[in-house]
Amino acid sequence: MNDQERPPTEEEMRAAYEAELKRVRVDDVLVQTVVSLVNLGGRKAGIAPGTEDERDLEQVRQAIEGVRALLPLVEEELGPDAARVREALSQLQMIYAQSSGASAGTAGPPDGPGAPPSAAPPAPEEPPKSRLWVPGQ
Repeated sequence: MNDQERPPTEEEMRAAYEAELKRVRVDDVLVQTVVSLVNLGGRKAGIAPGTEDERDLEQVRQAIEGVRALLPLVEEELGPDAARVREALSQLQMIYAQSSGASAGTAGPPDGPGAPPSAAPPAPEEPPKSRLWVPGQ
């Protein structure tokens, strides 16, 4: 067995991890987190075909709040893609507001601390089709 066939030692793995940490920027992690939250929020909204059974409005609310909190930190890094993230966030907010209103009768989303964003646009006839977004694509 030569060196290329043996598994890496713990020390080699630690050194590789350290090298990776030196290369990664906080901005990169924040951007990836925002994109992940948008995509996961859409999935938890049950809008992608085959995800209807994953619907969880509390998870959607948390995804929306997470994106709203992180987006100001990465808008400059996103550049022109920031508009696409804002649009995806707006769609999530609209879906959340529609779903919250439907599950609470005619009442809209609650106001107050921790409440979901209430600046959602009016409900369209059909919910938007799910389109997962990845920066640069």
